[in-house]
Amino acid sequence: MNDKQGQTENHQFNAEVGRLLDLVVHSLYSDREIFLRELVANSADASDKRRFEALTDASLALPENSNIQITPNKSEKKLTISDDGIGMSHDELAQNLGTIARSGTRAFGEKLSSAKPEERPSLIGQFGVGFYAAFMVADQVDVTSKKAGSDEAWTWSSNGKGSFTLTPASRSHAGTDIILHMKEDAEEFLDNWRLRSVIRKWADHISWPITLRETKEDGSHEDITINQGTALWKKNKSDITSEQYTEFYRHISHAFDEPYVTMHWHAEGTTEFTSLLFLPSERPFDFMEQQTRESHIHLHVRRMFITDNAELVPNWMRFVQGVVDTEDLPLNVSREMLQTTPVLARIRKAVTKKVLAEIKNKAKTADEKFNSFWENFGAVIKEGLWEDSEYKQEIASFARFHSTHSDDLTTLDDYISRMKEGQDAIYFLTGDNLASLKSSPQLEGFRSRGIEVLLLSDPVDAFWPERLNSYNDKVLRSVINSHSDLDKFEDKDADQTEPANLDTLLPILKDALGDNVKDVRNTERLKGSAVVLTSEGGPDLTMQRLMRRSGQSLPEVPPILEINARHPLIKNLSEKVAEGKNIHDYALVLLNLAKLQEGESLKNPNEFSQLLLNLLVNK
Repeated sequence: MNDKQGQTENHQFNAEVGRLLDLVVHSLYSDREIFLRELVANSADASDKRRFEALTDASLALPENSNIQITPNKSEKKLTISDDGIGMSHDELAQNLGTIARSGTRAFGEKLSSAKPEERPSLIGQFGVGFYAAFMVADQVDVTSKKAGSDEAWTWSSNGKGSFTLTPASRSHAGTDIILHMKEDAEEFLDNWRLRSVIRKWADHISWPITLRETKEDGSHEDITINQGTALWKKNKSDITSEQYTEFYRHISHAFDEPYVTMHWHAEGTTEFTSLLFLPSERPFDFMEQQTRESHIHLHVRRMFITDNAELVPNWMRFVQGVVDTEDLPLNVSREMLQTTPVLARIRKAVTKKVLAEIKNKAKTADEKFNSFWENFGAVIKEGLWEDSEYKQEIASFARFHSTHSDDLTTLDDYISRMKEGQDAIYFLTGDNLASLKSSPQLEGFRSRGIEVLLLSDPVDAFWPERLNSYNDKVLRSVINSHSDLDKFEDKDADQTEPANLDTLLPILKDALGDNVKDVRNTERLKGSAVVLTSEGGPDLTMQRLMRRSGQSLPEVPPILEINARHPLIKNLSEKVAEGKNIHDYALVLLNLAKLQEGESLKNPNEFSQLLLNLLVNK
């Protein structure tokens, strides 16, 4: 027995839960019926998981005639949703139901409070707080659950006001009961007709039978199945409405947006399978922060759910939602078999090609919908440029990028069409954000010569250009390592003023900075800036920064400090040197300014601030 048995535990929700629940309850008031959709979907997922686990562990087998049961009790003002699924342990109840909006409570609240009424339902799925929609209709929620294979049951209970309890309980078999103590103004959801209409609207396609326990006049009960439970993907496309597609997408993705693309097809040949896949139109809030990168498309065998971890598409397509159903695998397929069977390998290849073809087709339209899709998922797709040698050139053909040409996104083909005569490289600059890239001094020499530069601000952008290497016979080259290329092009904004005398200044700057720099040298590529950093050999400055942030061990690689001999500050320093003055502090300021321009964090910002103040006071 667990040593926790026999006692009630009191726990606090994570921070900001009170405000969050208040927003869920009141901002989504007009959409209250979605609570039932969320709870039934959770029960279906739990049942699917148990059925899959039972394929390799017979002791976890589901009872005969398993279903999801909805029981209204008007006299006690309670609504119960029960399932025979995998269940939750003590710790799982605390973790899954005790931490609200792990993807970010503050961000959820801000978006929910500012969203238009028609946008609010989508935020529940987007932020993963669906269970807590129960508090829109209930003053108190009790969840009694018994983990399959365990002898213990626990009850999680909360009124949604900042705390919850965990109490030992009893349940005859594995599964979960969710008991809602309904609010007075939500008693409509205890009426059979209302429950029927909500289930048919939101959950008609769920494959598990959903039964409604109706009380007859003589006090007896009758369980009536109220959903069709049809495998939507097995129907003919002509028999499915767009609304049905949308509701199925929302069920399987736990989201509320409209799918951007729906792909429904049956593949025949060496391997037969049916697929119903969707490209989302919105990105879940925590999508880019998720710890796992695997796809979660559902694999079914003869309509029976097997797993959502079959990795049916590459990691860079992990935003794809949907179902793949085949009869070419045994129902008792093991996890090990899924990794090695050639059947699944053929399905993966076919599905990947289909999705890729659909994205390429949508990219041809170059409309706002595709640009929005790219803004949401482009950073993930670009991972394929780095890791997928088979498809990287195809991805490059439709990928979108910001550039110095205009505020609109561009393709590599469009970039090439605008290249200057004699230009044989596609130039790019990587950094932490688009705004800082646009103002980077690294661009000054390229702008003055009318050379377009791609502005790459996603973390993966520091990696893939080297792996892609070239596109349509044009090599990709970072501007940081392309200074000598500028000599081939006319500088229309060339500064005709007399440059500073650097013969004495450069050695003094180099001596003052010592091991902090590899070299100090003159450059003709700067126009408005006094200094800029560059590197030679090894990872560039952005890559070094990313590697350090990710905790990788990286030896100090001193940068090269380049100075603009025509800048007034450099001229002033040259004059100070001629007068025999000490410019040691100025040298340190120049280096730190150059680092700040590149988005570097200073090791000792206070020391730099004091140094700068002293120079300003004593100038």
